[in-house]
Amino acid sequence: MLASPLLLGLVLDRLFPPPLPDGGGATVVLAADGTPLRAFPDRDGVWRYPVAVEDVSPLYVEALLGYEDRWFHRHGGVNPLALARAAGQRLRHGRVVSGGSTLTMQVARILEPHERSAGGKLRQMLRALQLEWRLDKRQILALYLNHAPFGGTVEGVEAASWAYLGKSARQLSHAEAALLAVLPQSPSRLRPDRHPEAARAARDKVLARLAAQGDWDAVAVDEARIEPVVSRRLQPPMSAALLARRLQAAHPVQSRISSTIDADLQRTLEARLAAWFAHLPERSSAALLVVENEGLEARAYVGSLAFGDERRLGHVDMVRAVRSPGSTLKPFLYGLAIDDGLVHSGSLLVDAPQSFGDYRPSNFDPAFNGPVSVAEALRLSLNVPAVDLLDRVGPARFAGRLAHGGVELRLPRGASPNLSLVLGGAGTRLEELVGAYAAFNRDGLAGTVRYTPDAPLAERRLLSPGAAWIVREILEQHGRPGLREGVVDTSRRQRVAWKTGTSYGFRDAWAIGGTAAYTVGVWVGRPDGTPLPGQYGAITALPLLLEVVDSLPRDPRDGQRRAMPAGVVKTEVCWPLGLPPDPAAPGLCHRRVEALALAGHLPPTLPEREARHWSGGRLRLEVDARSGQRLSADCRAPHVRKALEIARWPALAAPWLPAAERRASAIPPLAPDCAPDALAGLETLRIDGLADGSRLARPPGSARPVTVRLRALGTASKVQWLVDGRLAGETRGGGTWSHAFAAPGAHRITALAETGAFDELSVRVLR
Repeated sequence: MLASPLLLGLVLDRLFPPPLPDGGGATVVLAADGTPLRAFPDRDGVWRYPVAVEDVSPLYVEALLGYEDRWFHRHGGVNPLALARAAGQRLRHGRVVSGGSTLTMQVARILEPHERSAGGKLRQMLRALQLEWRLDKRQILALYLNHAPFGGTVEGVEAASWAYLGKSARQLSHAEAALLAVLPQSPSRLRPDRHPEAARAARDKVLARLAAQGDWDAVAVDEARIEPVVSRRLQPPMSAALLARRLQAAHPVQSRISSTIDADLQRTLEARLAAWFAHLPERSSAALLVVENEGLEARAYVGSLAFGDERRLGHVDMVRAVRSPGSTLKPFLYGLAIDDGLVHSGSLLVDAPQSFGDYRPSNFDPAFNGPVSVAEALRLSLNVPAVDLLDRVGPARFAGRLAHGGVELRLPRGASPNLSLVLGGAGTRLEELVGAYAAFNRDGLAGTVRYTPDAPLAERRLLSPGAAWIVREILEQHGRPGLREGVVDTSRRQRVAWKTGTSYGFRDAWAIGGTAAYTVGVWVGRPDGTPLPGQYGAITALPLLLEVVDSLPRDPRDGQRRAMPAGVVKTEVCWPLGLPPDPAAPGLCHRRVEALALAGHLPPTLPEREARHWSGGRLRLEVDARSGQRLSADCRAPHVRKALEIARWPALAAPWLPAAERRASAIPPLAPDCAPDALAGLETLRIDGLADGSRLARPPGSARPVTVRLRALGTASKVQWLVDGRLAGETRGGGTWSHAFAAPGAHRITALAETGAFDELSVRVLR
């Protein structure tokens, strides 16, 4: 007889199962400490942060069960005594004094709402029995914790705690636990953001009952009554919004997505970025990425200056956008050249006007610097030396090495890697650059930035540990803007190695830098790709980068110089040959330069790119012992021959050399009785049209600027004209060059032929 009702109940339960939630819909993306970054509502627009029973404060569970259902763990879903008591109170007082619903019955009504009627109550009780049959008490409690209504579109205690109190439900005080326990009774009437006094009265009612029942001691309850009700504007969290959207799209079926983001740092940097760039022109945006070097975890991710701002295209994630990197790729080029044994930090390069086929790069500052070291060329971000070095390394090989390190260069359709790569002639992403720059603090290992703790650590060899250390030292010795050269920074600010970049037409401003613990990347520009005149890396992005670095958590390693790897040596070389000093030939050492080099690799100065320009770095010849004139193999008169060695500078460096170094490098004139030798073919250039030291003035009564017209004699090749070191024009052969001086004062005019031959003169323009 007993089996029949049980069988009937089982059949009815299978035919009319309770509407248990499937767990899908709402999603919350969490910071590393569990703080919600952004919540995505379900299809009904409900905000819910999934939470387990053990993740909620025991105080809340005590308040909930003590106020709503003291016998929760003892009944089977319906409490007949509570129902009888509630009915009796209603008859005596003519109104509802206390409810008779168990917590299980409340869960049943949350899952399947119904009208307040006898039929509805009966259906609610039957559903409660089904829940108790199917689930254990912990599962039923979890359903309530995640689905109880708390006002508006907020469901569940975790979402309510963040929305109203700004904290996790695991951190509730006695007063807060009591408030959230009573709020679902009448979410609209008791919302603390709208009705704080009503919420306080309801909370105190819960406290009084818990004290009367002995659930909480009197001291704790008295202290809880003193605590004010927080009136907080109800709003879902919206931090790292673009990263959260990215993670939600990557994990569409997960309701809780954990990230590596530091919640406090994220909020701080979002506010700092918004304040820092509030003055930027309309339609401008910015992006910021902070990565911890050891495990490549992202700690802060700001994809847009103003998320949701249509004028600034705030929905576009600029951490992932493909943009021109400007000069930010140069450190990788120099590191690769060091690994190849082409150069070291003290190698001699030449910053002078050069053409590479049809490509003629210029510097961001139009002035040229002449002979520079690799370290100077990188710190000053000089374009011509970088292009010259890329020409020797090979653009395709450079692009391939970057791709292996995680930096994928996007070229226009049909284009192949070329010399413009190192100046920003391709596209890449901020996150790729940051992952690659981390290699300078990870012994040459670059990698993919990780945004979730379970993401695999994907790292790749980009540079050798020694080359990475040398490049980092060069970038770190750059110092900070505003600190005079040679002045030691005695502050406790973190040591940072940084590089800036600006793409063609001021479309992208970059600053990327790293400490021993973190790598930071900043991008500024317009998402639509239009120019942002006057905004470039050094003045727009770099100050923010340094401020961010100084605000990062302190790491003991950041205040110390990193030990030199075993594969690196500190040595001294001589210019122009680039070799160690030779005590037997001191005249070959014109300048002594300190160098950091890979052990066993001390390459000499690179030959000039075209062999016809190169007369040999170390030139051996014979001269007359008395006159010093050069002797060839065939001389008519007898001579006392003497061997002479000369260290020759690259021809294009000559206009920038002091007079003493020019004389030391000059080839002696050929004795008049000797037959011409191969050195006699070197060009001698002369500027025609002005004498050295001329004083120039405008004609009386004229308002037109002083203008000169000059020719370069002695060459049929292309001639580049420089005024005060800045490129000012170009002629071929004996063509005429004109220049109008915009300002009075002393000026230097230089004519530089493709062969390296040059001439220069000084003039003074009078007021």
